[in-house]
Amino acid sequence: MLIYFCQINRTSISAWLIMAGSVNLSPSKLLIPLSFGALLGGSATLIGTPPNIIVSDLLHENGMQPFQFFDYSPIGLLLITAGILFMVTIGKRMLPDRTRTKGLLRLETPEEIAKRYRLPDNLYRLRVRAASTLVGKTIAEGEFGKRFNVTILEIRRKPEARTMVKLGETRLVWQAEKAKGMKPSAETTFQPNDLLIVQGQTTDVTHLAASWNLAVQPAKPADERAISNEEVGIAEVLLPQRSHLIGQTLSKLHFGRVYQLTVLGIQRPGVDEALNLKTTPLRFGDTLLVQGSWENILSLRQKRRDFVVMGHPEAMQGPTQRSKAPLAGLILLAMLLTMVGEFMPLTTSSMLAALLMILTGCLTIDEAYNVIDWKSIVLVAGMLPMSAALSKVGLIDLLASNLTVTLGALNPAWIIGGLFITTSLFTQVLSNTATAVLIAPLALAIGQNLGIQPHALLMSVAIAASMAFASPVASPVNTLVMGAGNYRFSDYIKVGAPMILISMVITMLVLPLLFPF
Repeated sequence: MLIYFCQINRTSISAWLIMAGSVNLSPSKLLIPLSFGALLGGSATLIGTPPNIIVSDLLHENGMQPFQFFDYSPIGLLLITAGILFMVTIGKRMLPDRTRTKGLLRLETPEEIAKRYRLPDNLYRLRVRAASTLVGKTIAEGEFGKRFNVTILEIRRKPEARTMVKLGETRLVWQAEKAKGMKPSAETTFQPNDLLIVQGQTTDVTHLAASWNLAVQPAKPADERAISNEEVGIAEVLLPQRSHLIGQTLSKLHFGRVYQLTVLGIQRPGVDEALNLKTTPLRFGDTLLVQGSWENILSLRQKRRDFVVMGHPEAMQGPTQRSKAPLAGLILLAMLLTMVGEFMPLTTSSMLAALLMILTGCLTIDEAYNVIDWKSIVLVAGMLPMSAALSKVGLIDLLASNLTVTLGALNPAWIIGGLFITTSLFTQVLSNTATAVLIAPLALAIGQNLGIQPHALLMSVAIAASMAFASPVASPVNTLVMGAGNYRFSDYIKVGAPMILISMVITMLVLPLLFPF
């Protein structure tokens, strides 16, 4: 497992482990250690986390020996060991023993998800009267969601079926009617006697019925099939840090029209009351309960930049290419071997491996495109010129000179500690990549002003940039486990602050031994 944490994307590893199964312990006792372990695992190899590569490239650009693949392993393995010892001794007492009220650690069926969101309690039947002003209008014109915050799950319409039998001179005609469920669409036109299965708060449904002259009827147990069945279903999706939905409302996004899905509820870590679906700006870490065809739900899994689909309900499990797994493993192994043996640059190895994944059919071009974190690329592309500009105008040198005068008389280990704590504070509010791009040039300039090899200073920056322990928004991994473990913001500070302090002390003591000044 440690190998996975050191080599593979941390967010996807944590998502996979959260869904691995149920346990007898409280999830709040397990998920912060899982998250912190994923973060610590990235410090063990050169490719474990972006800051490790950034500071190595900075050394190479300045004509110095860059870090090798396993240069991070001694300090990384010590930090992992210290983290484990802390968690099994002191940390476990700091972790809350809190039952998760918003879901289970195991896989849930669509019916269980519906009950957790109390959807069956908010189901109603609405009969379209012949005199209703809604007759002849489309669902889009009815503005059920926009005006009334009510969702149409199903329309049941009784088609007329006439049968004629001639007995001599007598003709017998009878009519059989059977309600047929219809999936609602924006263009569906209401007809008299349509039966609408809707979901919404009692006050909202009552307001809607009065406005359109509809008859309100209590829902029946069989109506729950409108929530999830063979054709349509529900699923929870998490908004990751890079999602473009963050900061916008569902109305402004035209969510239903764009994704052909209906949002039935929003859950936010630490918030118990129901959130308004029309006016609530979405945040990083929000969980949306969506309903629609299984095909449309499945399509969200291809939009990994914007959504993390939680769980794998049986009805939505698409075909997997298990036959390609050995080939994909061989490509990954070959990439790692070329990196370890330094047969080619890291970027060349990575690009070549990605190309082979596509050419061999392990991955499609669309899937590869969707997993690229474009926001991070744009962020780094913007931070690099800014860092270069700060260096060109002399601000980096000015800061480095002042710090050199102030700290020059101290043992270099204290300089490592100062850079570590500064970087760790920045990484609680910025991404680890942006933090490394911002602080690494300063560490390099300090080393050059002191006349010492800057490798220890830069490695301390890289390690500290990944110590995102004290905030649930400091890392996507922390956010991912927050809702599952029913954590509060203070839980991360309580457990994370000592972890940062322990990591800083180890870094101050070990790096001068690995890279003597």
